[in-house]
Amino acid sequence: MKVLIADDDSVSRRLLHASLEKWGYEVKAVAQGAAAWEIMQELQPPQLLILDWLMPEIDGLELCRRARALKPLQSCYIILLTSRATKSDVVEGLDAGADDYVTKPFDPGELRARVQVGKRVIDLQFALAERLYHLEEAMARVNQLQGLLPICSYCKKVRDDQNYWHQVETYVARHIEVRFSHGVCPDCIGRLRKDLAIPEREGNSS
Repeated sequence: MKVLIADDDSVSRRLLHASLEKWGYEVKAVAQGAAAWEIMQELQPPQLLILDWLMPEIDGLELCRRARALKPLQSCYIILLTSRATKSDVVEGLDAGADDYVTKPFDPGELRARVQVGKRVIDLQFALAERLYHLEEAMARVNQLQGLLPICSYCKKVRDDQNYWHQVETYVARHIEVRFSHGVCPDCIGRLRKDLAIPEREGNSS
């Protein structure tokens, strides 16, 4: 998973970079908010951002606001780095769009735990988006079946858009994820008995 670090403190930035790489993340680290903003606007931006609150030009708070206004980043996970730890500061950071915060100087164990929370949230969002995509695909197939289907009056085959004829169950199975089990309905059982002259058993009306 891609992680963007934006921190103008060189020591803090190097520690963050080394820690996250050791934990298996693909890391980009910059010293200024403007450089971070450029990366955030890439076609496939990082989905986990670790932003220092106080930076020249564009600070972490402003980057949070910009991220939430940019559609590809609305679901990203943002951790704000700050030396401010009062309740009002935390509320201000969360109101700007941050999901979590880590106070400076950061503890590596705490940072790793918070990053793991962010990764779980992002993974869940991707899983939900994938399920929604498959659901929309299935609904589109169902909608296709709701239109007018040419069906043979004799053999009950249906014709597709390429003018080929298929058994109903074959056609339906190709368009939605269903499988068929076969049986004989009571009406057909009655007709078969008549055709084959099979007497009905006593006490059985089927």
